[in-house]
Parts: sequence; C-alpha cells; structure tokens
Amino acid sequence: MKLWDSFSTALRALLNNKLRSVLTILGILIGVAAVVAVLSLGRAQQTLVEQSFASLGSNLIYVTPPQLGIAGVGAQSTLTFQDAQAIQRAPAVRAVAPTAQTYAQVVAGAQSLGNTIIAGVMPAAEQVNNYAVAEGRFISSFDYGGVSRVAVLGNEVATTLFSAMDPVGQSVRIGGRQFQVIGVMESRGVGFGNEDLQIYVPLSTFYATLSSSQVGSRGNLVNTISVQAQSSSDTQAAEDQITAILRQQHNLRPGQDNDFRVFSLASVAQQLTRVLGIIRLVLVGIAGISLVVGGIGIMNIMLVSVTERIREIGLRKAVGAKRRDILTQFLAEAGMLGLAGGALGVAIGWIIVKIMSVIATRAGFEFTPVIAAADVGLAVGVAIAIGLITGLYPALRAARLDPIESLRHE
Repeated sequence: MKLWDSFSTALRALLNNKLRSVLTILGILIGVAAVVAVLSLGRAQQTLVEQSFASLGSNLIYVTPPQLGIAGVGAQSTLTFQDAQAIQRAPAVRAVAPTAQTYAQVVAGAQSLGNTIIAGVMPAAEQVNNYAVAEGRFISSFDYGGVSRVAVLGNEVATTLFSAMDPVGQSVRIGGRQFQVIGVMESRGVGFGNEDLQIYVPLSTFYATLSSSQVGSRGNLVNTISVQAQSSSDTQAAEDQITAILRQQHNLRPGQDNDFRVFSLASVAQQLTRVLGIIRLVLVGIAGISLVVGGIGIMNIMLVSVTERIREIGLRKAVGAKRRDILTQFLAEAGMLGLAGGALGVAIGWIIVKIMSVIATRAGFEFTPVIAAADVGLAVGVAIAIGLITGLYPALRAARLDPIESLRHE
C-alpha cells in the first residue's frame, strides 16, 4: 500500500466523521492559538521595552536615594546639587543633570491641574535625558543664569491646559507664581518619570520660587541625578567612579552602607527582559497544557475509531494489508488532526493578536502585531508531533489485531 493511499484513506475516514474530527481538532486548536498569541505578544512587549530604553540612552545612569526609584517625589532625599557637581569631575562621565521635584497646582485660564510634578532642571537635561521638544525650545543657559520664570510643558499637561491652542508664549501659574511657556515636550508615553505629566522649569528658579524647603545640611537637595557616561562601554566604570565620589562626599566609612543608589538603564533593561522572559515562559507552559489535553483527546478518539473499525481492519488484513499499512493509516489520521488543529490555531492566534493590538492602541500602548515564522513552525510542528505521539498507541493496537478475530467481531 502506497503512502499516498494511506493518507487518502485516512482523510476519507476523518471526513466520514466530521463532527468528531472537528471536536478533536478543537483541543489542539485552542492550545496552538494560546501559544502563538503568547509568543507574539511577548515579542511585541520585548520590542516596546527595547525601544523605550533605546530612546532614553544606553549610556544613561541614574543616581537616587536608596529606597527611591527614578524621578520619585515625596521622600527625603540624600542627594545635593553639590553631589552632582562632584560627579561631573569623574573621567568616565560626559554630562550630569540634577533634578529637583515637587508638587504644585498649575492654572492656565479656566483650566487647572492639581498636584502636578514640577521638575527643576538644568539645560544639560535635554542632552543627558534625550529630551525632545515638539514646540518652542528647552530651558537654556540664559534662563538658568537669569533665574527666569519660564516653563516647558509635558505633552499631556499642554493638551489638558490648552487643548488645541498653541501653548508657547502663553502664561501659566505654578504654585501661585506666573511663568511663561517656552516649549512643549514630545510625547514619550508611559515610562520612567512619566515625562508627559511634568512641567520643567530652570533649577535655579525652582530653588528661588517653588521650593524653599529643598535645602539640607549639605546644600540644595535634588531628587535624582541623571548621568551620561562617555560611551556605553564606559557605563560600568562611570558607576564605580560615581559610587566612590559620593561615598567621599557623604563621609561614609568603609563597610558603611551607601545612602544612595546608582544604576544604569542597561542593567534595568536586562532585569526587566529577564522578568518578562520568565513570565512568557510560564504563560507558554500554561498554554502548552491545552496542547497536552488536545493530544489526549486525539488518543481517545483514535481508540474509539479503532474499536468501531475492527471488522474493517480485519478485512484489510485479509486482502493483503500489512501491519505497517494499518499503522501508517491510523498515524496519518492522528497527524492530520494535529496538522489541522495547528494550522487553524495559528490563524486564531493571529486574530487574537490583532484584536489585542487594537485594544492596546486605543489604550495608548500602540504596538505592531508580528508572528515570527519560527513561532508558526514551532507551534504547527508541536501540534503534529503531539498528534503522532498520542495516536501511536491506537495505531499499534489496530496494527496488532488478529484478522480472523477481527472478522468475527460484531
């Protein structure tokens, strides 16, 4: 019996029991769709993370208080403006941008925003933090030196306060004091510090008008110090130098814990990628359970099929069919069930990813849905393998049936 004849016979057997075949395929379909969707969404999430970190800079280092994340507000800081000046002397450091922050009410005409983050920054912040201005300009050295009351609005802040009106040149009141808007930042989405929700003013103006309490025993306090290393390869050296300088600045003795935290975006990206990878692996494992259940369904249906077709098997053997012919036929049926479930599962998984893409875009987290060819091949290959493995026992059972006893079966 030719191989093609075995496949055509198997296909006819499956088509003769359409409802049973569809229900069997359904188990594999669900598992493959779940695996494909998880892998695709995981790739999209990883791409978004990589793009977010790339936009911030691979050689960017943050210095914060020990229990405070990036751009935190409200906790007691252990860092000062003088610390930032000392860090600037490190050989592996290219530029330094300290940031002091507070909350204040912002009013523009009839519109107001309560508890808005006001960030006092230096002109170097535009370079160090890779800020991009959509309209107007960023804070200049002239603004900083002249303690000017000027402000650059985050994208969401500008939209809320001025709607479709051009904010540049308009006036806003921050904490009861009048400032002139000189620029609007490009939207960076939800990321470190929520830049779209902040207002930037000169650090000198911030100390003089907005936060008189930002003075500690060692000088003017800052919440975060952003540091740009000379290059990506100098990041670790810059971290070591910053740590040594700050320990000396803070008079910390050997063995005494740091009262600050130094970390690079590259290390944060690696940790986040590792966590996302573990989560994706767990989700794929859960989805894989559906494939196993689908495989058990194939085995169950194939065993029923063997029982129902005992006389047919006996007749085939009586007219010359060999064991390998019967084995091939039933394995072909199981493989076809796996292939059909895998192919349909890939299609359903792609539809799920597209739907999730639309939902995410409307929620402000736009991503491009992509299904890698390797993922498709893996999912379909696993589906076929599960079909063949779970169909092996029923196929062997059918091949071993005694033809005489099979013909006598009622």
